[in-house]
Amino acid sequence: MADTPQKLTYPTTATVDQVDTYFGTPVADPYRWLEDDCSPETADWVAAQNKLTFDFLAQIPYREAIKARLREVMDYPRYSAPEKRGDRFFFFKNDGLQDQSVVYVQDGLAGQPRVLLDPNTFSDDQTTSLTVFNPSKDGKYAVYGLSEGSSDWQRYRILNVETGETLPETLEWVKVSYPEWRGEGFYYNRYDAPADGTELSSRNEFHKVYYHRLGTAQAADELVYEDPHQPLRFHFVGLTDDERFLILSISDRGQPKLGNALYVQDLAAGDTEFSPLIDTITDESFEIVDSLGDRLLILTDQAAPNRRLVLIDPQNPAADQWQTIIPEQPEPLEGVSFVGGKLFATYLKDVTTRVCVYSPEGKLDREIALSGLGTVNGFDGQADDDFTFYIFTSHTTPPTIYRYDISTGESTIFRAPAIAFEAADYETRQVFYPSSDGTQIPMFLIHQKGLKFTGNTPTYLYAYGGFNYSLVPAFNAKWLPLLEQGMIVAIANIRGGGEYGRTWHEAAIREHRPQAFQDFIAAAEYLIGEGYTNSERLAIEGRSNGGLLVGAVMNQRPDLFRVGLPGVGVMDMLRFQKFTVGWNWIAEFGSSENNAAEFATLYGYSPLHNIRTDEPYPATFIVTADHDDRVVPAHSFKYAATLQAQHSGDNPTLIRIGTKSGHGASSLTKGLEETADIYAFMFHQLGVEL
Repeated sequence: MADTPQKLTYPTTATVDQVDTYFGTPVADPYRWLEDDCSPETADWVAAQNKLTFDFLAQIPYREAIKARLREVMDYPRYSAPEKRGDRFFFFKNDGLQDQSVVYVQDGLAGQPRVLLDPNTFSDDQTTSLTVFNPSKDGKYAVYGLSEGSSDWQRYRILNVETGETLPETLEWVKVSYPEWRGEGFYYNRYDAPADGTELSSRNEFHKVYYHRLGTAQAADELVYEDPHQPLRFHFVGLTDDERFLILSISDRGQPKLGNALYVQDLAAGDTEFSPLIDTITDESFEIVDSLGDRLLILTDQAAPNRRLVLIDPQNPAADQWQTIIPEQPEPLEGVSFVGGKLFATYLKDVTTRVCVYSPEGKLDREIALSGLGTVNGFDGQADDDFTFYIFTSHTTPPTIYRYDISTGESTIFRAPAIAFEAADYETRQVFYPSSDGTQIPMFLIHQKGLKFTGNTPTYLYAYGGFNYSLVPAFNAKWLPLLEQGMIVAIANIRGGGEYGRTWHEAAIREHRPQAFQDFIAAAEYLIGEGYTNSERLAIEGRSNGGLLVGAVMNQRPDLFRVGLPGVGVMDMLRFQKFTVGWNWIAEFGSSENNAAEFATLYGYSPLHNIRTDEPYPATFIVTADHDDRVVPAHSFKYAATLQAQHSGDNPTLIRIGTKSGHGASSLTKGLEETADIYAFMFHQLGVEL
């Protein structure tokens, strides 16, 4: 165990007399000034906090050794699955320690790969990253997105694949967008530039769809769709493989609604206006898979919480006329693709992947035999392809790319990772534990094979629990320095995620959000009660929504954990909707401004507003970044200032504020440096010695 340090002397954080009243309840906000992350005062505060943090880290003798080991374990070639466009194949490759993965192209599978786009040349400091890369259907052009410092704001450029030259036009103010090619151009999303042309819109209002034609200026782009009466909606367009149907999806998560509406244009029929398929936004979701002749395949959770695949006639879209192609199953249907005349349906069974192949009429052809229990991604392509690719991975299996022959159903290894890792040295076990209401929650435990559990094993517990996002098995080389030190890595699949479909998600949203915290607390109690570890050897981490999770459970059970690692967390649950696209999370959390009941729920668990003074807190290492325009750094700034001022005990409360990074690290180097600092702090506090 680390020696108990003297209580740190924290930088002085000024307070202001700011009080807001919510439904008759006054709430003080003394650090409101830290919301202005561009002010000189905030910059001085950041500098003082980082000095304290990095001075503390510099005293940990094995910090550099951890960083060196992380570089070693990450130094192996990593590939994406090939993507076929026309006669060309595109893929990403990272040689190992490249800050950004490089885009390659080859003519046919037998062709020689060549570098097409190297994001490592975008900026000298490697903080300009590639966010989007999408080749045209014929493989002649590709649109790619650039982000500065990992910001969510992007600018688009277009590449001539044959010559490698970038076209002269630049598309600005792009956000929440993925380009969709059609003809000599593509559809994309953007916001209007601010009036002065320099400042970002603080509310991200009026999300618009445009069509850009190659070789023209952005000013000439065609406005395809806007809604001047609904500033806080997202609008996306997609195209069926035959380019006949243009689909518009509209979501309104600020209302709050979890689902979406769908509208369609039959371009072959000369339609110029969108007609409704699903004209009302509810909590039910609808996703276009592709077209079958003059009808549309749609994946939906309408009347099917685990989702089903239906066929809809755009000329007669009434729900009682839908034809069910793949009915709902006991396991959630994660996704469906239509490739080579077959439907590839991916299911989750106890958080591991199953893949079934169906005919277009919904007849089961086969279940694909996988190499073990893990996670599969892929099965992309066009309706006339002969083969497709998929990637299999697990907690102890590095990603392996398979080629799947559609006619024979045979899977063959296309590319296996070359990594110095012995899977036989480690094992993964899935356990189920009861939460506060008796529900059985799955959790994966990864550790050295044959590790003896004495009730004193240092343990790292991670969860997310929100936004229908599932923590599925996947290889993570960054965990090796933990496993090599005899630690247990525990991944809890708590409610709020999508591991068991829509009902699992909705069991921990809005007024039910505290259930996610109870699920996480129960995971820790299980690990302790079953003799794996104890509260002095247990560290917890979560990021973004998971950072909120860590902050909330630290308030509720500060005695249960030795180390808390809240990363880029949503910590001010009363004001999150006021920053950038925070309004988009109201469907998940509710809003303090909606009604008294939602305010009471949020105020009751908000990490910023429930810090205790009656019990010592775990050693806490908060992580954020100066360019995070998704969960703005003010959340972590205000939380750190409050925790430093109010908590009792001598355990350190530190905040690490990354530079030229955003909601995620802007380069591999920055990401490894951040991870090394988190591990160094955690090892030091848990008494783990290298």
